[in-house]
Amino acid sequence: MKILLIGSTGMVGSRVAAEARARGHEVTGVTRSGKDGTAKADANDAAAVARLAQGQDAIVLAIAPPRDGSDPVAPLLADGRGVLAAAREAGVRRVVIVGGAGSLEVAPGQRLVDSPGFPDLYKNEALAHGALLDAVRAEGSGLDWTYISPAAEIGPGDRTGTFRLGGDRLLTDADGNSRISAEDYAVALVNELEDPKAVGRRITVAY
Repeated sequence: MKILLIGSTGMVGSRVAAEARARGHEVTGVTRSGKDGTAKADANDAAAVARLAQGQDAIVLAIAPPRDGSDPVAPLLADGRGVLAAAREAGVRRVVIVGGAGSLEVAPGQRLVDSPGFPDLYKNEALAHGALLDAVRAEGSGLDWTYISPAAEIGPGDRTGTFRLGGDRLLTDADGNSRISAEDYAVALVNELEDPKAVGRRITVAY
């Protein structure tokens, strides 16, 4: 499979690249800087992304919203919409998006990001990811998209290959913790690329 991976040097993106390549897939990494052997493009530049997407089987968007203190919603939405437009222009139907956990429900109609005690440090980023999910649901028609939310906590760790998949509800373990390693998140994402089971919807992955 040929995969265009936007954000290939980030914490999650680098692990998705490694997992996909280990399984024999061809990964073209894309970053804003074009460093470390990656192609250079902004996700919001649909024409540039479309040129890179020609002949690819799937596009993976694995970028975080800006963390410079500015409102991250508009930039992340522009990136997501740029990728959707690029996929259509290049004729690539499969789009997988690395999402956030904040929009997952902790109770019917209650999102994690709206829960008391949700850290202010991550709130704007969580709201931006939630806005992107809403936009993809509203504007992703005609594309085989999947939005994959991690657990509440994600970071570097071990690749176990053992985890649970869910839908719109936050997954927790017996102790009430919600976590996943970036390595196992990557396993779940590449599994979905190889064997699509969640086309047109959001899923989540956690231990």
